[in-house]
Amino acid sequence: MGRKLDLSGLTDEEAEHVLQVVQRDFSLRKKEEERLSEMKQKLDEEGNKCSILSKQQKFNEHCCIRCCSPFTFLINSKRQCQDCKYNICKSCSSYQKKEKAWICSVCQQARLFHRE
Repeated sequence: MGRKLDLSGLTDEEAEHVLQVVQRDFSLRKKEEERLSEMKQKLDEEGNKCSILSKQQKFNEHCCIRCCSPFTFLINSKRQCQDCKYNICKSCSSYQKKEKAWICSVCQQARLFHRE
């Protein structure tokens, strides 16, 4: 990436176009860095919230750690996230057929974040 390109053979119009492409690339990279930084901050905040809530006696036995809605037998049953091991509700999770397991929305985001 640290190589210098010889652009002396380009016309002014071509050089201007190359400059615009490079500027657009820098802009997109900056936006992506900001997006990833924001995502990391949200994941950290969610982790802190879960840490506090899980210390409340039996909170997660009766309520979803993500949205705090109470578990009910038929309407909103609990399931355990394969990654964080917290109890979660159906609306805060999705079933991963490949792994045959439930994953909460926050752990799904964390997986995406760590892939990038």
